[in-house]
Amino acid sequence: MNRNLWLLAAAQGLFLTNNVVFIAINGLVGLSLAPLGWMATLPVMGYVVGGALSTGLVARSQARWGRKTSFQLGLLVALLSALTGAAAVWQGNFWLLVAATVIAGYYSANGQLYRFAAGELAAPAFREQAVSLVLAGGLIGAVLGPNLARHTRDALERPFLGAYLALAVVALLGLLVIGAIAFPPEPSRKTDGASGRPLREIMRQPVFIVAAAGAALGYGVMNLLMAATPLAMQVCGMPFSDAAQVLQWHVIGMFAPGFFTGRLIRRFGVLPVMGTGVALNALCIAIALSGQELEQFLLALFLLGMGWNFLFTGSTTLAMQAYRPEEKDKAQAAINFCVFSTMALTSFASGALVTTQGWKLLNFGSLLPVGLTGLALLWLAARRRTPAREAVGDAG
Repeated sequence: MNRNLWLLAAAQGLFLTNNVVFIAINGLVGLSLAPLGWMATLPVMGYVVGGALSTGLVARSQARWGRKTSFQLGLLVALLSALTGAAAVWQGNFWLLVAATVIAGYYSANGQLYRFAAGELAAPAFREQAVSLVLAGGLIGAVLGPNLARHTRDALERPFLGAYLALAVVALLGLLVIGAIAFPPEPSRKTDGASGRPLREIMRQPVFIVAAAGAALGYGVMNLLMAATPLAMQVCGMPFSDAAQVLQWHVIGMFAPGFFTGRLIRRFGVLPVMGTGVALNALCIAIALSGQELEQFLLALFLLGMGWNFLFTGSTTLAMQAYRPEEKDKAQAAINFCVFSTMALTSFASGALVTTQGWKLLNFGSLLPVGLTGLALLWLAARRRTPAREAVGDAG
């Protein structure tokens, strides 16, 4: 444990605060400004698309300027996007709001690297715990984000104007925190011609297919239901404070299991843990379909967060079996592309479905990716059992 790790955990908490507030307000602001109701979650989609488009830029900035400068650049972009969002609310300009969220995607792509930086700030024997500590900083966002959105919603003349201005303050705090961290010097980079197998060959492996499907579909289901929840609760006549509370428990469900998910994988194996994530997603949908009271929204979204954690952590662990060290960059990029593409699609679909077809049909539709994920896990488990049986037969 050291001062730098605590500060990076605080930066992670501020990053998740930004994410949670964006999730809580962008769909509602989009609904109030959009020319058509089905366009309400385009600002949420813009955040995801902006992140996907920024991954290459972020990688180059990290290589050129190092961790601290690149992270500070990301926070300056967060400040700019928050002020642009405030201007969009003030002017009632829907497309300016979409532009603000696309810009904010650069900060999202930057913040995703905080967990990797954690391992560089700790002694080698403590790296896994350091990553867990920084990820656990997301719980700060689970508490601070919804409360910030709730208390700033009507702080100024126009609804949610205060929320975007508050995010500008959060970005400034992040700049101070990152500025206080002493990152280690960047290692010298050597040219290595080894690139391993072609990407197509890596992607044809059953273990890669299931890992990519688990990560993408798990993220997709989570994003589909999470982005639509504030809209659905507003249609049900619930106050914004209730939606903020539901999102708070959803984010707690996403990050709190991180303290023990790794131990469960070591004890029971990766496929059973991922299967538990599928079961939690199915249970979430069943509860969501049982009624539209606050308790049902809250419990469903909490289970959705836990299901995401089990699936995403398991998929990440499973993916490590699919590539060699020299292949990790292109393999991880391919998986991330699948995740970002699915998130962009579900961000758009959630608003279109919940505003035109309703909350129940949205949940029924979510059963398809949940079922596909479960079938993928059963397929991989069956393939792994077959060689084992053949080996026993040969021995007999």
